Amino acid sequence: MKPLPTVKCPTCKKAGNWFAGPYGPFCSKRCKLVDLGKWFSEENVISEPLRPDHFLEELEAEEKSQDKETQ
Repeated sequence: MKPLPTVKCPTCKKAGNWFAGPYGPFCSKRCKLVDLGKWFSEENVISEPLRPDHFLEELEAEEKSQDKETQ
């Protein structure tokens, strides 16, 4: 099993292994609630509806990344 990656908390930007904790990818409950508040106040929004081609682009990028790792 691969170790969990070190990521930056989306709210406060502190780096850590946040996926191992109960609030991942956030570092704390506070940061998770701050982010939720931004969605409720519409400070964070989805700019456009997702289309099937968005998923295809993501899958292609992931496959290219995996090919590079295996080389």
